[in-house]
Amino acid sequence: MLSNLYTRLHELMVRKPREEDEEGQGMVEYALILVLIAIVVIVILTLVGKQVNNVFSNISSALGT
Repeated sequence: MLSNLYTRLHELMVRKPREEDEEGQGMVEYALILVLIAIVVIVILTLVGKQVNNVFSNISSALGT
């Protein structure tokens, strides 16, 4: 009887931290995805930024402003 109670209490104690770890793991995964997206955007803007600036400058000069 006591061993059954101990086993149930042990299972409850083991399950709860695992669920919390999984939630934390999900948050870390989302953070890593956001960092990766930010790095990709920065690299793309660095490579293409001058070309985009030239396009807007040409449009602006063609409009006469």
